[in-house]
Amino acid sequence: MSTPLTADELVTVLRAEGLTVVEYKSWRTHNREGHGAWGPVNGVMIHHTVTTGTANSVELCYAGHSELPGPLCHGVIDKAGVVHLVGNGRANHAGLGDDDVLAAVIAETPLPTDNEANTDGNARFYGFEAINLGDGKDPWPDAQLLAIEKVSAAICRAHDWDERSVLGHLEWQPGKVDPRGFGMDWMRGRIADRLDAAAPSTPTAPAPGKPTATKPAPKPVSYEPFPGAAFFRAGRTSPIVTAMGKRLVAEGCGQYAVGPGPAWSEADRKSYAKWQRKLGYSGTAADGIPGATSWAKLHVPNV
Repeated sequence: MSTPLTADELVTVLRAEGLTVVEYKSWRTHNREGHGAWGPVNGVMIHHTVTTGTANSVELCYAGHSELPGPLCHGVIDKAGVVHLVGNGRANHAGLGDDDVLAAVIAETPLPTDNEANTDGNARFYGFEAINLGDGKDPWPDAQLLAIEKVSAAICRAHDWDERSVLGHLEWQPGKVDPRGFGMDWMRGRIADRLDAAAPSTPTAPAPGKPTATKPAPKPVSYEPFPGAAFFRAGRTSPIVTAMGKRLVAEGCGQYAVGPGPAWSEADRKSYAKWQRKLGYSGTAADGIPGATSWAKLHVPNV
């Protein structure tokens, strides 16, 4: 729980993380002041815009529309990975969400299923909209995914948070699906890796009220190396198969009636095929047998 970053501090930490930042119109004073609290802040929320084109997406998030006044977030992340800042302060992006999810974010513990809408998220979360149609087909360029990772890590560094302070809108408010097209557990794995690395060399201003005590360095995240395609065959029993299945379920690709379990099964193959299709593979390239590239992106934890 922290005091929100000032406009200057936000720009500083984002640029220090290596991001290209565009300051749009009068974003520094553009907010929903008078319509609820802003802070203390507890995390970063990721959305998709359901729009195309940078100029119109940024303007929409800045101005809002007849049913929802802007700003609709604090920053817009375009397909090239550029961050367009559109608001500073309370923004209309999170809406009402689950108080149990907020408690987990504050405690930096695994998120429960969101099944209530009883808590004001606009007061508690920085919001970033990534330009994407959210139809499951619009691609997520590497530069855009990297920018989401960097934005999240930059703000987490400033507030001394870990990757569990980052969540998707779909994990906060029942009925929401954004961001669609990548898994938030996968993205949190990327953010954790970045936070484990050395901090940016450019000095950054600490967040107001941030304690001076240093936080112990987080344990390095370690993943199972690819065991080879031949490992995944009928009769194979291994805790690696269980760990893989759990990650597939977390990514929304589970095709299990019961499980997952340690014995390689047709349900495992179908689940992995769905993961391959989610990554953009098709035909024989989405046969359900893990390959080195798709395995690396799944981030199966060491067992």
